[in-house]
Amino acid sequence: MSSLLTNSSAMTALQTLRSVSSQLSTTQSRISTGQRVATAADNAAYWSIATSMRADNAALSAVSDSLGLSAATVDTEYTALNKVLGDSNSGLTKLQSLLVEAKTAGIDRSKIQSEITQIQQDMKNVASAATFNGVNWLSTNASTPTTVNLVSSFSRVGSTPTTSSITVTVANYSLYTSSTSGILDTVSGSASVDSLNIGALTDSSVDQTILDGYIAKVTAAIGTVSSGAANLGAIKNRISNNSEFVKSLMDSVDRGIGQLVDADMNQESTRLAALQVQQQLGVQALSIANNNSQSILSLFR
Repeated sequence: MSSLLTNSSAMTALQTLRSVSSQLSTTQSRISTGQRVATAADNAAYWSIATSMRADNAALSAVSDSLGLSAATVDTEYTALNKVLGDSNSGLTKLQSLLVEAKTAGIDRSKIQSEITQIQQDMKNVASAATFNGVNWLSTNASTPTTVNLVSSFSRVGSTPTTSSITVTVANYSLYTSSTSGILDTVSGSASVDSLNIGALTDSSVDQTILDGYIAKVTAAIGTVSSGAANLGAIKNRISNNSEFVKSLMDSVDRGIGQLVDADMNQESTRLAALQVQQQLGVQALSIANNNSQSILSLFR
């Protein structure tokens, strides 16, 4: 039956054209955004997972920045400790050799003391300069925390986040403190490494015993500072390893998010070409269906 009021062919063609246009709009959106799941309406489950993983990646990025800051701080303290340890020309190593030299009978110990004083002042200056971002573990005061936590990792299981850190005990590296309880300024016997003075000592057995005590004190300080430097070296390696792991983990998370929400551009380009052809055919089919009404006029000629 031919009807002016109801054109079934046109209605079918229009419905098909609307469907094709909707699919074409979706494909164009995927191509422009590069994402198969851009909003919760596209796929609520995948969108929720991707959003949570992006938040985790932001936290990992913060951990990476924190590790960079920690690495710089530890490296500063490590470098200063090595400088205080010194070599044959400086630091505790040179101080030890000067004290052994002072054991020589008849030597002018006041001249040796002049060099010792310079070494003592140099070590104190090195400790005071070992500051990064306002942090100094070698020369401390009452406001310096006893322990420092260096953020090293972040993870989330279900809805429970976990942050791990590397704990640093500042006292293990403090050379000088405001309460004179550091490695080099703690007084035991009659003096500390920082305050020992041999200028007035003689060849007497009593003074020789004092010198032996000074040598033992400096030797013990070398051992303690070496241990502290070794610990900081180990922390440096751990921070470096954690930093590389966090960067690799961030890349892995990015790839995981991509698997969930990224669009396959090869597939979308193929679908776009097909839908564009279907749209053109739909327009032609609708045009043909609309022309059917014109044929009714021929019945009344």
